[in-house]
Amino acid sequence: MSSDSEVTMDCIDQIAIVRLNRPEQLNAWNNKISSGLDASLREASDRSDIRAVIITGEGRAFCAGADLSGGGDTFDSNRDRDQDDTSEARTPQFLPHQVTKPVIAAINGPAVGVGATYPLMCDIRIASDSARIGFVFNRIGMLPELGSHSLLPRIVGFSNAAQLLMGGEIIDAQTALAMGLVSAIHPEDCLLDQAVELAAQLCVAAPVSVAATKKLLWEGLSLSWEQMHRMETPIFDWVAQQPDSVEGVTAFLEKRSPDWTMDPSKDLPKELFD
Repeated sequence: MSSDSEVTMDCIDQIAIVRLNRPEQLNAWNNKISSGLDASLREASDRSDIRAVIITGEGRAFCAGADLSGGGDTFDSNRDRDQDDTSEARTPQFLPHQVTKPVIAAINGPAVGVGATYPLMCDIRIASDSARIGFVFNRIGMLPELGSHSLLPRIVGFSNAAQLLMGGEIIDAQTALAMGLVSAIHPEDCLLDQAVELAAQLCVAAPVSVAATKKLLWEGLSLSWEQMHRMETPIFDWVAQQPDSVEGVTAFLEKRSPDWTMDPSKDLPKELFD
């Protein structure tokens, strides 16, 4: 994607860095941000040379929420709009949890509205010490979206989620860390380096095993222990028969780094992973 696109993607080794790229508008969300993220994540999920993904914002903000320049009926799905700016166009269709590789949200500054709910669907969230995060929907007469009523309580606990969603307050990075909304905070000028270092650590593990674990983690949000145990068993048995399992054990015994050959974009059986 070109550098003047609303979303850009470039790679460092096996890591894709996806940037929201409307810095003068604090990366406010519009249909082009939505479709650009969809396209970038699909590409990252399909490419065998990409093993992890980082999503961050260009400039001093992660995402200042929905672009409200259209006026008071911005969220009305029935209002007249430009042909390419429908409600469906502004709703992401391919989400971070659907990517077959780990996805890290590197929240580099203000993240409000959809800028707060979208990172909930990433596997890991880290933030700069300048980050400010707010689920501000109720304060402007709207409603949190993207499944945040289900995800946020699981991440920060019910009481914290109720306070964040109903009150719409904007919290600082330290408060987000204390709640478990992010797992680490870093100085603003080294946040991306830290995200790349974290992604590189995730790239060491077997890609197909990582994809299977990610699938089970997200499925587990709506399953009981018994259901998860039943779901894990055939996947465990399948993984145990694969070349990467043999290679991983052999490399451990031989005290060397493993040479993974399997590709999660091609080698996951549909009957187990759809």
